[in-house]
Amino acid sequence: MLNNIKNTFTIKDLENISGIKAHTIRIWEKRYNLLEPKRTDTNIRYYSSESLQKLLNVALLNKHNYKISRIADMSDEQIKLTARELSYKIAVNDEAINSLKLAMLQFDKVLFNTTYHELLNKKTFREVFKEIFIPFLEHIGMLWQTDTLTPAHEHFISNLIIQKLHINTEKLEYIATNKKATYVLFLPEGEIHEIGLLYLNYELVLRGYKTVYLGQSLPLDNLFYFVKSNETMIFVNSLTIKPYDESVAEYFEEFNSILKGTNHKLVSIGAKTILVSLDNFEYVKTYPSVLKFLEEF
Repeated sequence: MLNNIKNTFTIKDLENISGIKAHTIRIWEKRYNLLEPKRTDTNIRYYSSESLQKLLNVALLNKHNYKISRIADMSDEQIKLTARELSYKIAVNDEAINSLKLAMLQFDKVLFNTTYHELLNKKTFREVFKEIFIPFLEHIGMLWQTDTLTPAHEHFISNLIIQKLHINTEKLEYIATNKKATYVLFLPEGEIHEIGLLYLNYELVLRGYKTVYLGQSLPLDNLFYFVKSNETMIFVNSLTIKPYDESVAEYFEEFNSILKGTNHKLVSIGAKTILVSLDNFEYVKTYPSVLKFLEEF
């Protein structure tokens, strides 16, 4: 695991992680000496973890009306302390997301948990997830696409977030349910990306709905027990990778056929769902995201 820790970064990595254009970073280096890149034996520039952390703090201050010339006059310690003070006043979310980025890149569980518990002093878990974790996870997707992350980084941070979802969902299990329908949450066969579905399960339990969470990669025939139930079942899944684009319509068609003549429905969530017209699928309803689905409650 330690061999996967990312301790050096290209200027493109810094751009992707901080949101500051590489051209601007070079200007800040040349004009203000804000960063001091090192060079490999072949004269290729690279940056340390300390440089990344400093850039994230500089970007935070600059975003909140600190002129770059003023920041350049500060010592590294002053930049860190000023960014921390600012985060407690007006930029809690930005600072927290920066800390989560560093925790992920350095496989730092202590930093993740420290950041998380500091957030809970100011926000509810729902607010933390919606305002911090969701934007952070979206940013992870961008970093993945630009080859800034390894799979190990994504798995590390995802599992920590999943732990928090499980803990906070378990706290709600005592809530009495008086809803008629049961929500059965699962991922299609071959699908393993479950953070969104776990969050939806949390939101449903919070609202007093009875849920059955079945998890990752579930073949359709495993649902027949619930299909045969006289109780109304709302099946809910999330399509991220599977089924593949060309098979989404076929998947909905098969599910629609299974539910025909029952009181049950399928709610399918994810960008893949917009690929298919639902005109012929009486028992299927789709939403582009978990948040769009929750807007109906």
